[in-house]
Amino acid sequence: MIETVVSAPAVAAVAVHAAERVAGVRVQPGLAGLVSSVVRVARQQIKGLQPAPVEGVRVRWAGSVAVLEVDVAISGLDQAAAVARAVQRSVRALVPELTGVEVESVLVTVVDVEW
Repeated sequence: MIETVVSAPAVAAVAVHAAERVAGVRVQPGLAGLVSSVVRVARQQIKGLQPAPVEGVRVRWAGSVAVLEVDVAISGLDQAAAVARAVQRSVRALVPELTGVEVESVLVTVVDVEW
C-alpha cells in the first residue's frame, strides 16, 4: 500500500485558489499570518524556490483531517456572511478534490471590505 503525504503549504495553496474563485474575494493575511508569511517567503527565496501563494490561510491537522482558517478581503457590495459561506463551500469542495485531504472545518474571517 502506498501512502501519500500532502504538506500544509500545498493544502493552503489550494485553499487560496478555491477562496479566490468566489467573486469579489481576495485572500489577504491577517496580522497573525503576516509574520509567518515573511519568514516562509524568505526561507524559500534563500533556497531559490518560487513560493505558491499561501498567505492568508492557516492549516492545522486534527489527526488526518485539515482544519483551515482563511482570511479574506471582500467587495463592499456583497453581504459578508453570504460571501464567507461561499468561500467555505469552495474550499471544502476543492481541497479534497485536488489533494485528497479531508477538510474538517473552514473558518473564514473577513479582514477587510473594499469599496
